[in-house]
Amino acid sequence: MGKGMYGPCKTTAEVLTLFTLQIIIFVLMGTLMTYGPQANAKMSREYIVQLPNAGDIQVYPMYQDVHVMIWVGFGFLMTFLRKYGQSAVGLTFLVAAILVQVAILCQGVLYLTENSGKAPLSLLSLLSADVAVAAPLISMGALLGKTTYMQLICMGIIELIVYTINKHIGEKYFVAVDAGDSMYVHVFGAYFGLAVSFVFGLRNKPKNHHLEGANYQSDIFAMIGTIFLWLFWPSFNSASLHGDDQQRAIINTLLSISASCVMAFATSAVVSKDNKFNMVHIQNSTLAGGVAVGTAAGMMCEPVGALVIGAIAGVLSVLGYKYLTPLIQKVLKIHDTCGVHNLHGMPGVLAGLFGALMAGLATIEQYDYSLYEIFPARASSSMRTVNEIRAEYPVNPGQDRTASGQAGYQLLTLLVTLLVAIITGIITGYIINLPIFGTVPEEQYFDDAVNWELEEEEHEVKHKEQTNIEQLPMGHI
Repeated sequence: MGKGMYGPCKTTAEVLTLFTLQIIIFVLMGTLMTYGPQANAKMSREYIVQLPNAGDIQVYPMYQDVHVMIWVGFGFLMTFLRKYGQSAVGLTFLVAAILVQVAILCQGVLYLTENSGKAPLSLLSLLSADVAVAAPLISMGALLGKTTYMQLICMGIIELIVYTINKHIGEKYFVAVDAGDSMYVHVFGAYFGLAVSFVFGLRNKPKNHHLEGANYQSDIFAMIGTIFLWLFWPSFNSASLHGDDQQRAIINTLLSISASCVMAFATSAVVSKDNKFNMVHIQNSTLAGGVAVGTAAGMMCEPVGALVIGAIAGVLSVLGYKYLTPLIQKVLKIHDTCGVHNLHGMPGVLAGLFGALMAGLATIEQYDYSLYEIFPARASSSMRTVNEIRAEYPVNPGQDRTASGQAGYQLLTLLVTLLVAIITGIITGYIINLPIFGTVPEEQYFDDAVNWELEEEEHEVKHKEQTNIEQLPMGHI
């Protein structure tokens, strides 16, 4: 660990930077954030009287599901590397704990109030922050085992700032619908991470590494992450919705992710030797349906539509692992440790396309007045028309968009997200390769010893020393 650029001095500097970063967050949190009316002792009673059904404590079960996905699901999913399990779980723990605070601050800047000059904080804020953190954790998967923790934290902070801006543009100006954040989180996170990895590949051409692989135990640990993510994905796609929209999102997600699971197993057996299942495919591609249905999760895509999109995602993801990942590494020099392109990137793009298709097919006959709740921009801009509808259904003025117009904005959001992710990812790649953030030498890639005190190795060294001491007198005799 003392060799190369990642020596003791550099490690000490990173630890000091970590302390400093948390202190900066203290200052910003005190300056920018305060309790929202739901949690404010002075305002809570007035808030409950005015909005008796708005107590967002109902959000907590969904929030807790997403919370488990971020820390347990993502952490354990990345433990497949046989010598990098502690870093996969531990660094996910550290990075997510810092970035969830950064995400709260990034979103808070958008909602500063004129009276106090501070942004209100509620359970909904925490839920949005957890969802946002998923994006840099996806990017982390593309770089797993090749970075210092300060490189990951720096990348995450930059990514969250850009993510917040991109999502704000998509939601406020394009008024695009993305219930499960497949475009804003999965597409953005995947291609941002791949762009950073591209910069790493320019500096050091990707090579086969003796530690880049799994063993029996590490594969089982990674399956823990898979199962947790699989179970809680319906909550991720539906947490921001309510009423019938939320129920549809839960149903659609369960059907889609079930179909992707079955098709991932089947396709894995087809493309693998002796028609056996490949653990990499099962750990990842079984989840692709959750991503692929995300954008249209709350739409009326019908159960069969959810099943079909999930099945396509499962097949596409497995084929990506089998054929596309090696090609991308060979041609573009992009090393994707966890295969985020296959689990998040391609299924996310598929979700954006499917969402645009469903938006283009949406009619008032199919949705009734809830059409204007799901697609707010399609509502009339005329207050007279809106007031007539309000007699039966709560609707706000919109932009008079047609179905095809909404579909066009859905596609525009997907395209902009892709471009922003790739461009800013490349820039971030160069930034985090600056000496100040440290580097990990190639010979120490995918090795927990870079970041952790390993008890087994210490025990082996002590045992070896004791054995040598005991044998010295015998050798002398």
